Amino acid sequence: MAKTLEEKRRYVKEYVRSLNTIEEAIEPYKDQKRELRDEYRTNGWLNTDEIRAAVRAYRLIKGNIDVDEVYDNFKVLIGNPNND
Repeated sequence: MAKTLEEKRRYVKEYVRSLNTIEEAIEPYKDQKRELRDEYRTNGWLNTDEIRAAVRAYRLIKGNIDVDEVYDNFKVLIGNPNND
């Protein structure tokens, strides 16, 4: 912990500078994600709901898997002929 107000201010400045550097580095990747989504929509390969479902399924698989949520997102991608 910072012992003085001046020390705390210095840490805040360092934190904000580091955060800014990270966010600037991440921005091109955010642009690539936007361009990827736009490309798939423009070409008619996937619609917005299908892209969202694919992203949710990816994040579920990447993290803790909730099988019911994976199934629900899978139904969106393939269609649900049985409506269950």
